[in-house]
Amino acid sequence: MPELPEVETIRSALTLGSREAPSILERQICSVNLSWERTLATPSREEFERRIQGQRIQGTGRRGKYLILQLSQDFLLVHLRMSGDLSVVPTNKPPAPHDRLLIELEGGWRLAFNDTRKFGRVWLVEDPQEVLAPLGPEPLDEDFTPAKLHEKLHAHKRQLKPLLLDQTFLAGLGNIYTDEALHLARLHPLRKSNSLSAAESRRLWDGIRQVLKEGIRRNGASIDWVYRGGEFQNYFRVYGRTEEPCPVCGTAIARMVVGQRGTHYCPACQLLTLGDEKSPSDE
Repeated sequence: MPELPEVETIRSALTLGSREAPSILERQICSVNLSWERTLATPSREEFERRIQGQRIQGTGRRGKYLILQLSQDFLLVHLRMSGDLSVVPTNKPPAPHDRLLIELEGGWRLAFNDTRKFGRVWLVEDPQEVLAPLGPEPLDEDFTPAKLHEKLHAHKRQLKPLLLDQTFLAGLGNIYTDEALHLARLHPLRKSNSLSAAESRRLWDGIRQVLKEGIRRNGASIDWVYRGGEFQNYFRVYGRTEEPCPVCGTAIARMVVGQRGTHYCPACQLLTLGDEKSPSDE
């Protein structure tokens, strides 16, 4: 699933353009073709087609794992989920097999939402908060401080891995970057959140921001057909490296399942405190 760095990479490409395609900014929407009805979360198909036509793309943004296109009247929100991708292609290019939504732009270009597994969703709304309100803070925002993270961690009694994956707790982290951040912070995925000291919370804050910034710098990770052109997978510390040596101590990386998610960690660097191996639950 695309996480914050991958979504930010796609947002940047749509905004700045590339050798293959121009920026989408200031281009008018001429028409739309929705081939998979469930891709559209809201409004109805008829209202969507009526409202979006003629609007101009004025800006792009990101909130957690959501892409945000600011239109002249509305906002178009896109969540890529497991296999979604958003790209700009010439209108004379035939649609790809898994294109679910095609947005024809002026100038001979098309914004194509491709989604093999059909889990991705699109919203056309007047106010992005209609969809984004439940999300937790942005981990790269200036006002997200180590003290705020420590306070939020101690407001729960949950295992770190599931809590960090909870988008209402913190927006943008997924399986890859959570494993990487916990290894940097030297924290076991099963540690209870309210057991962290202020110093440990600071290490986790540093780890989260470091891996996200590095992921963005390297255009995300290319580990399946979803990601395009990223290279962060070449710098993973633990994720997907089961039985390979830890880059810090040389111990074999271990894998376990936490909350139905494959989880990678170093048994030596990320020691589990006695009593923190029980299942997660909120206080």
